[in-house]
Amino acid sequence: MNETEREEREYLEEIKEKLSLAVKWVDDSVKQFSNELRQKKQYIHEHQSGMDDADMVAAGQSINRMAFTGEAAVARKRKLLKLAQSPYFGRIDFAAQHKAAAPVYIGVHSFTDVQQHQSLIYDWRAPISSMFYDFELGDAFYTTPSGTVRGSIERKRQYKIRDGRLEFMLENDVNIHDDVLQRELAKSSDDKMKNIVATIQRDQNAVIRNEEALVMVIQGVAGSGKTSIALHRIAFLLYRYRETIAAKDILIISPNKVFADYISNVLPELGEEHIPELGMEELAADLLDHRYTFQTFFEQVSALLEHHDAAFIERIQFKSSFEFLSKLNQYLLHIENTYFAVTDLRVGATVVPKQLLLDKFRTYHRVPLLKRFALVADDVRAYVRDAVRRKLTGGEKAAIGEGIPRMFKLNNVLDLYRDFYRWLERPELLKLDHRLRLEYADVFALIYLRLRLEGISAYDQVKHLLVDEMQDYTPVQYAVLSRLFRCRKTILGDVSQTVNPYSSSSAETIERVFPQADVVKLFRSYRSTVEITAFTQRIAPNPNIIPLERHGPEPAVRPCTSPDDELQTIRQLIGAFAGSSNHSLGIICKTLRQAARVHEAVREMPGVHLLTPESTTFKEGIIITTAHLAKGLEFDEVLVPFASARNYQTQVDRSMLYVACTRAMHRLTLTYSGAVTAFLAARS
Repeated sequence: MNETEREEREYLEEIKEKLSLAVKWVDDSVKQFSNELRQKKQYIHEHQSGMDDADMVAAGQSINRMAFTGEAAVARKRKLLKLAQSPYFGRIDFAAQHKAAAPVYIGVHSFTDVQQHQSLIYDWRAPISSMFYDFELGDAFYTTPSGTVRGSIERKRQYKIRDGRLEFMLENDVNIHDDVLQRELAKSSDDKMKNIVATIQRDQNAVIRNEEALVMVIQGVAGSGKTSIALHRIAFLLYRYRETIAAKDILIISPNKVFADYISNVLPELGEEHIPELGMEELAADLLDHRYTFQTFFEQVSALLEHHDAAFIERIQFKSSFEFLSKLNQYLLHIENTYFAVTDLRVGATVVPKQLLLDKFRTYHRVPLLKRFALVADDVRAYVRDAVRRKLTGGEKAAIGEGIPRMFKLNNVLDLYRDFYRWLERPELLKLDHRLRLEYADVFALIYLRLRLEGISAYDQVKHLLVDEMQDYTPVQYAVLSRLFRCRKTILGDVSQTVNPYSSSSAETIERVFPQADVVKLFRSYRSTVEITAFTQRIAPNPNIIPLERHGPEPAVRPCTSPDDELQTIRQLIGAFAGSSNHSLGIICKTLRQAARVHEAVREMPGVHLLTPESTTFKEGIIITTAHLAKGLEFDEVLVPFASARNYQTQVDRSMLYVACTRAMHRLTLTYSGAVTAFLAARS
């Protein structure tokens, strides 16, 4: 062990000792709060008969204050124990201008020596910590609320500390980020997404710390870490604006419950509370007051995969276009100008002139259309009351309240949505069965009309919205999100990973809905080996993708003599995985029916789990699922069964195959019987 390493190990032991003392101090203070709380409650119990209301309120507030302080202490202890496992991962020796260099240790949380009023560890989100990600040795600076601090970095080190032990240390004379990154990426994946604070790259750091963008759009290739970056961005914003924004003020719109569970421990690892999340369909059901049943996005994609229906595809394509959103807006203008057939309104002996009704209606042009009639009715009641110089009877009030909306051609949002297609002269584009079950492509169009016609303010409390898998949402869905959430937004995805090419959105599409958006494009892929990335490029070429230089075995395409032989081959591959050092295997099929068939054939093998749209948790081991449900997940090994020409032939199929193959980190195998799909044969 050299002198430098011995010094670092001694310093680590010092920090651990101070952390232990801090934990003991927190324990003592929690015990003290607990005793004080018990005594306070006992005092109130014994003296409440002699206490007035003001005394009781003051006592209650005192108890609440003590309880809150106790909870904060428990949270502090949790952070200290986490730091004891891995106190820091980086160090820079920074010399501010005209000052001597001082070491800055960087970890997941901050830690201060209370006695000496000295910061021993800086939170990775602190302004000074940004230099660790943004600069090598030499001139550097960081920005604080009070200005820019300039100076130079004279030393830079990175550490891997696990369970309180220093595993390795890298000095600044190598490009430490790349070295640590290679070590981390070469490891087997665990059961869930982890924080990446030790390996954040410079371009990622710029996205995470961007405070100006009202809308941040992250277009990232498969494996670029965009979801992780977005979650770290949320953690940074919670740290930076902790006085004005809390975890409960943020909403994540995630593609499914399994993905939500998969990412669920990233923010708690970073010291933040769990953040509310909703699926797009849950949001839709809520916005439609659970009045309608509708096809889910998964069901829409499954229908496209099961059979080719030209009329169904046409409906989806039209309703996923900007032209469709434009037509909806034109229709809203049309009904506002032509559907209010105003006549004079007779209330008893009083006649309310139609011009007054029209003027009042136009006065409220900023109010959603169907909500204006109640406001006009209130004004008309006042007009009639002034005319007759008495209070109105119940009958007169009702005549006004019912008479005004009756002048509008239609008063129900679904009736107006039906009428929209008649106005378009394309009634065949709306398919509603006798139970009024909506196709998925109609759901957000109906919500958009409801927003414009009735107004919805259910999500006004949200201060930041995070939308993942942006490529799967359409202009009308983004128009709904834009009107519903007036807050800042982080929107991320990859146009190459759409599971429905008939309804996909690119960063450019989203820019048209959010013209003020800052668009960031991430081309470096960290997930897969060079060999796997090159293989997936044959399925869906993307000349911009830059794989990290990490090598592994060539992907294998295994021909099988029959479907039964293929299932037997799958069993053998599962057996080989069980004997390997890898932790996770994704068996990714095109359809749920195929996934169920594989599951049936291997279900007695240990550690096998079938993932369906109803699943709510991500399990470690062997996951059998569809490409649609696997989006956003990653596995050490991926097996793609049934890669035959018969199974993968349409553009939707190509998208599914690409998504399935890009889930693999270290090893990729495809099996097929019959002829191999043209998407693989084309360039082999």
